[in-house]
Amino acid sequence: RHCTDTICCVIFIVVILCYIALGIVAWVHGDPRKVIYPTDSYGQFCGQKDTVNENKTILFYFNILKCASPVVLINLQCPTTQLCVSKCPDRFATYIDVQASYRYKPEQWNYFKQFCKPGFNNPRKSVAQVLRDEDCPSMIIPSRPFLKRCFPDFSTKNGVLTVANQTTFRDGRGKTRNVTDLREAANGINNVLDARSVGVKIFEDYAISWYWILIGLFIAMIVSLLFLVLLRFTAGVLFWIFIFGVIGIIGYGIWHCYWEYDHLKGIPGSDLTIYDIGFQTDFRVYLQLRQTWLAFMILLCIVEVIIILMLIFLRNRIRIAIALLKEGSRAIGYIMSTLFYPIVTFVLIAICISYWAVTAVFLATSGEAVYKVMANQTLCKYANLTCDPETFNTTNVTKLCPGAQCTFAFYGGESLYHKYIFIFQLANAFVFLWLVNFAIALGQCTLAGAFASYYWASRKPADIPLWPLFSAFGRAIRYHTGSLAFGALILAVVQLIRVILEYLDHKLKGTQNSFTRFLLCCLKCCFWCLEKFLKFINRNAYIMIAIYGKNFCTSAKEAFFLLMRNVVRVAVLDKVTDFLLFLGKVLVAGGVGVLAFFFFTQRIPIFAQEAPMLNYYWVPLLTVIIGSYLVAHGFFSVYAMCVDTLFLCFCEDLERNDGSTAKPYFMSASLHRILGKKELSPKKV
Repeated sequence: RHCTDTICCVIFIVVILCYIALGIVAWVHGDPRKVIYPTDSYGQFCGQKDTVNENKTILFYFNILKCASPVVLINLQCPTTQLCVSKCPDRFATYIDVQASYRYKPEQWNYFKQFCKPGFNNPRKSVAQVLRDEDCPSMIIPSRPFLKRCFPDFSTKNGVLTVANQTTFRDGRGKTRNVTDLREAANGINNVLDARSVGVKIFEDYAISWYWILIGLFIAMIVSLLFLVLLRFTAGVLFWIFIFGVIGIIGYGIWHCYWEYDHLKGIPGSDLTIYDIGFQTDFRVYLQLRQTWLAFMILLCIVEVIIILMLIFLRNRIRIAIALLKEGSRAIGYIMSTLFYPIVTFVLIAICISYWAVTAVFLATSGEAVYKVMANQTLCKYANLTCDPETFNTTNVTKLCPGAQCTFAFYGGESLYHKYIFIFQLANAFVFLWLVNFAIALGQCTLAGAFASYYWASRKPADIPLWPLFSAFGRAIRYHTGSLAFGALILAVVQLIRVILEYLDHKLKGTQNSFTRFLLCCLKCCFWCLEKFLKFINRNAYIMIAIYGKNFCTSAKEAFFLLMRNVVRVAVLDKVTDFLLFLGKVLVAGGVGVLAFFFFTQRIPIFAQEAPMLNYYWVPLLTVIIGSYLVAHGFFSVYAMCVDTLFLCFCEDLERNDGSTAKPYFMSASLHRILGKKELSPKKV
């Protein structure tokens, strides 16, 4: 063994160091509080500790009618003054009424002023000036906090939309309005709030059923393990039962089509052709024609003949595929530790995802507060221009545009760092894809090395290394980091191009013409196919790297041509493996799911008292089913890698050895018998 693709290894290490540096720079400049806390019109965070807004955790909008939708409220800036408050209003009130009664009802003014600008306590100021300067809101309406923002407290009474059981309110500007006017400003909020209560119930279900969910996943793990072990004895039986079942079903279909064809004989109109009646939206019309059933019968006969001919001419290759599946089950039985290696891959990918997400958040919040002029007058020429809140009152903007304010707009910046934020985000995404593909490649090469050590052992299991999985992992890291990084790099480039194409398709969806749409569709399809092909090549290249220790390009070339020389065997093995593994996943997920259904619905008398009382029994049920499928997928991915590795070793064994004493086969006795040899030649010990 020697180090392979050293240059790519060095580049990979340098990129990782630069990626760490990018994370540090983003951490220095970024501020996740911009995502966690709402920001008022002065660029201050609501609820931030050790600030004047520490106890004011909710954002309040002076005039929510100016906001088109909650999406605008959350992601963009609503064109109205926004303040941090400690609680949302719980009553209807207008500034005009409060000002008129502040002398003999001071408690109303004391309540209302908490929604005015900090420090404002001048109820004698004229209403026109207060509304122009937006010192106080013209009205307040009963609201409740959602996403740390005050939204109208909608409810439905007898099918009528209300706010605090009222259907109308005064807007503080001399008009009486219907609460339906608030619907557009808070579109969808009521449904989301209802979903919030559903979310609480789902959380409660998880809180009282998590123990049983874990038990269900443990059962899925045991069943998956048993299925893999039993494949050594049942792979052939399951496959042939399925094949003869398909042949039988198609045969029944042929008989049924003939019966329908003969039954329609002599019925008026049944001898018409499909061409005679043309296109009909009711497809049942075609079932009244003899020609339709004749076409179905011919089609099924063709399919039946093709399947039978494939079984006749490919029977030996099918037997080899089944033998390899059994051999894979035997190999896993000797190297049980491989079944738990996907946990290592999962941890590595989880670390990559976490680092990427944190870096992306810090990069996205690296901007500085940008303020813009917000004017009530539509003709103000300074509207939406950037401004400085500290010097804004000394400018002539307030004179030319009465009531104009310098309010917080968004986070951004004009420095060199801020100009290249998008490039940094793109680099963050690219290195993330590279690292994820490297983690997957490391897992594939490690498993391939472990299973190859099984195949090339002269005496199984005596000659298998003591720690095959650990040894294979050490070889992959020590000698082949560069090769694995090279393969992951090629795949990451293609995936990044696919991400960019999806982004362009999303952005141009409303403006693109037919040609652009067709071109993007073709490019997306081509790169999807290219990614699938590269994954196939990389997977087999990693197997060859694990076996022979050559560089990536040489291993990929040798694996490709080796597979092309055995292309029929590849196709047969791939389909047989896919079928058995799919059947296994369905059996595991379905079986555990049925058991979980009977348990959570208290239909198992023995465990009826143990089953928890749930709001929605489908919450833990779906969790168990999806979790069981993922558990089975993790186990079976190891099995699929085992079969692929043994297959490449089998093909290499056939080409390099002839079964003689000098060049004995390393394959198992069952595979040797299928090849037609009388007896297995002795191997050198």
